[in-house]
Amino acid sequence: MTKIFKNLILLLTIVAGVFYFSSCEKYTYIVDKRIPVIDTTGNDTTNLVKFATEIQPVFTAKCIGCHKGTRNPDLREGNSYAALTDGGYVNQPATGSKLYKMIISGSHSSLSTQEDKNKILLWISQGAKNN
Repeated sequence: MTKIFKNLILLLTIVAGVFYFSSCEKYTYIVDKRIPVIDTTGNDTTNLVKFATEIQPVFTAKCIGCHKGTRNPDLREGNSYAALTDGGYVNQPATGSKLYKMIISGSHSSLSTQEDKNKILLWISQGAKNN
């Protein structure tokens, strides 16, 4: 009886190890070190993510193949900001926003890099400004 029990424990340990070490989720956080920039009001704008130059290019390169007006949200340039903000895709906390949840899960996850995901998360956490 104890030999069967030991073999069962060994088998369960091996199976658990296989599942643990073969997880498909890998999280890497890249720190974007930018030179501090102080605006005329004294506010530090160092890490301010720009929608037009940092977020829209990600949508243009990786998302508008599907989100080009026929599927919500419409992520084409000129339409994307309104589609995201009016459609309830960006809200606080940023990690709970619909847009962020979409880009980190399912089939959307493989379409963008971790750097793109981090940039979008930072943009949402900064208030999702149209800048």
